[in-house]
Amino acid sequence: MTLFGNENSFSHNVLPEGGTVNYFGKFVADAEADFWYENLLTTIDWKNDEAMMFGKKIITKRKVAWYGDQPFAYTYSKATKYALSWTEELSKIKQLVEKLTAASYNSCLMNLYHDGAEGMAWHSDAEKTLLENGAIASCSFGAERKFSFKNKKNGQIVSLNLEHGSLLLMKDETQKNWLHRLPKTTTVSSPRINLTFRTIVNQF
Repeated sequence: MTLFGNENSFSHNVLPEGGTVNYFGKFVADAEADFWYENLLTTIDWKNDEAMMFGKKIITKRKVAWYGDQPFAYTYSKATKYALSWTEELSKIKQLVEKLTAASYNSCLMNLYHDGAEGMAWHSDAEKTLLENGAIASCSFGAERKFSFKNKKNGQIVSLNLEHGSLLLMKDETQKNWLHRLPKTTTVSSPRINLTFRTIVNQF
């Protein structure tokens, strides 16, 4: 069930230039968002993330999961993951997101932040295996968190709060011209689950 009272409520681009980011707000009713949050929390094969930094393997408190149409390899921070098959509920969310964003996706990178002490540093999703300038749809369930973009040239920052059951769409040249992050905070004590639907190319 969508909650858009105004069909154009998500058409505004939150970035002033060099990319397109649309915030849909809550795209499902609270009861459905609650159900998906609990389902994802308990059925997804969550693993602590791994990264190589200065030649050392770092294990993060934040947990991740990687799902897709095929066992796609996805490498970032010098660590490689292979996609698991879609769960029933994850597939349902994917279908709804594809309908709302008018785009198709073949994979989903998921993050589980246990509280505000866990976040994500400035980065862009520009790996060579991702469709260039392709759409990335980000769903949020659980704790509301601040999300920020920073222009790579002039340092301008744009921020917004991602609500429980909300949808954010990044596309066009956003990854080329902007960084994004999930800043840490002391004011959040509950978990947040983030789903980022994306398109992997040139692997099979």
